[in-house]
Amino acid sequence: MGSRLGRRVVNFANLPIKLLMPSSFSNITEISLKTIPSASKIEIKRVLESLYGFEVEKVQTLNMDGKKKKRGGLLIAKPDYKKAYVTLKNPLSISRDLYPIRMIEEEKKNMSKKSKSSIVDDEPKKMHWLDEKRDMRSSSERRFSRGRDREHGGERSSDVGAAAAKFPWSSTRSYAPR
Repeated sequence: MGSRLGRRVVNFANLPIKLLMPSSFSNITEISLKTIPSASKIEIKRVLESLYGFEVEKVQTLNMDGKKKKRGGLLIAKPDYKKAYVTLKNPLSISRDLYPIRMIEEEKKNMSKKSKSSIVDDEPKKMHWLDEKRDMRSSSERRFSRGRDREHGGERSSDVGAAAAKFPWSSTRSYAPR
């Protein structure tokens, strides 16, 4: 029957169509699609009318080249595609849940909050087990210990102020020439 009317019948459309995100989700009169380069305007119109039930006014298409990248001497190319701008007779409204953009943005915000550095927090610093033994030594042992002591003008990491203890480099000792 389709051949008598001069039409090509689309029984099972083997035409991959990818809907591109619209600028607004209400009162849509034009939608943009990505499809294979061999698709014609008539095929796109018939698929949208027969399978999806849209009333299509006109279809405008452009052939797009896929992106090409050079990696280590190899040329990696994404496939070419056809972009179709379809004008609808009746305005269309779609749900915001069709594109999960809001959920993705919320996940990114939550991940950025969780991944903040814990070094800057005002948490009590855990002592190393060797620091406890160092404090227990007698004064005679301290005189002959390695490194510089407070008596000789050096400073220990425990003497550094509380404000400077927030940063990771504040616990390092500065060795000035004697």
